[in-house]
Amino acid sequence: FGDDIMMLPSEGYLLRIFIGESDRHEGKLLYEWIVLKAREAGLAGATVMRGMMGFGAHSRLHTFKIERLSQDLPIIVEIVDTREKLESFLTLIDAEIEEGMATLEEIKIHFYRSGKTAD
Repeated sequence: FGDDIMMLPSEGYLLRIFIGESDRHEGKLLYEWIVLKAREAGLAGATVMRGMMGFGAHSRLHTFKIERLSQDLPIIVEIVDTREKLESFLTLIDAEIEEGMATLEEIKIHFYRSGKTAD
């Protein structure tokens, strides 16, 4: 592997952040801000997924309807890395997330590769 390939241990952690699609941080969509912060922090990777339906702490139902396109569908940001790096990242972003939920769980990493061949 080249020097730019990050290695992860087989035991890792998964951080899931549940927020609303329209949530913002300083004018930027919150999920975009989180992903950019994760990249800046050198985390292994992040994925953003849109939920079809859900509710959170306020029990407001968020759903996708053909007749009314919801602008606040549930969003899940998933980030995999070591526990230490994810806990440090959570400390960095915690105060900036006004509404939502974050979970952290231990996972098994089967492979982590870019698909690029070494020169």
